[in-house]
Amino acid sequence: MTIETQPTTVPMPVAMGSGARSARSGAASRKLSLDWLGVVPFFAFLALFMVLPTLYLVVGAFQDPSGAFTTENIAGLFSPGILAAYKISIQISLASAALGTLFGFFLAYAAVKGALPDWVRPTLMTFSGVASNFAGVPLAFAFIATLGPLGLLTSAIFETFDVRIYRLGFTLFSFWGLTITYLYFQIPLMILIIAPAIDGLKREWGEAAAILGASRLQYWRMVVLPVLTPSLLGCFLLLFANAFGAIATAYALTGSSLNIVPMVLFAQIRGDVLHNPNLGYAIAFGMIVVTGLTNGFYIWLRTRAERWQR
Repeated sequence: MTIETQPTTVPMPVAMGSGARSARSGAASRKLSLDWLGVVPFFAFLALFMVLPTLYLVVGAFQDPSGAFTTENIAGLFSPGILAAYKISIQISLASAALGTLFGFFLAYAAVKGALPDWVRPTLMTFSGVASNFAGVPLAFAFIATLGPLGLLTSAIFETFDVRIYRLGFTLFSFWGLTITYLYFQIPLMILIIAPAIDGLKREWGEAAAILGASRLQYWRMVVLPVLTPSLLGCFLLLFANAFGAIATAYALTGSSLNIVPMVLFAQIRGDVLHNPNLGYAIAFGMIVVTGLTNGFYIWLRTRAERWQR
């Protein structure tokens, strides 16, 4: 005799329960998270003060006063006066960025890796955080009071060494005077952005180099500089962009005697010369291109440098 049995169905409440929970979680994830409310002010500020004004400048650079499309404004960038302004702006930015990178790196390395007292590094970082944002009219006034024709340091040099630096050719209201003024905020900015890269230098690398018989110079040439080169180049580009767009300090210090790009842009939009706002938009568009390329290379170099900081 053969007894046939019917297959029985076993309920699976656990499986069904987990499926219901996943469905509810999926539905909840599709809802707008309230966490986004925290970053709404940031994106609103970004759109109102960066994205929309940039788009407005780019569109205006290709329009005439009536609103018609034209390329005359872009062609006007190649006039001798504007090209000279771009040239001197790039030269000042390169000089201040190079000197800021050099001095800032050595100061940061001494504070981070040097055998200095523990209080030196936090003090230097605090000062750098303040000084890197100190610019404009207050900075110009501070340097005029210090290195101006009747400045404190100028008078001290004359009384101590009987040397009149202004008779030797130095003047604060010149290319090198503005470059030295820019260094006041360029060097602290360099210290702030290069310190994390210096922290990424592992002590084991130096110990391994010493065990293998490498000298201090060989360690710097074969280990430190190759590792820090992307960071140093990135910092240099960031300092260049920082100086290229500065106007308040230069305007308060030199007035119109030093024809840099931000002053030419300011004059065009305000109406001091030709009152051609669209040409001013084109000048601003050229500055956006220069700083955009600079920041793009900085971001690329930063991603390469971060591989050594992990």
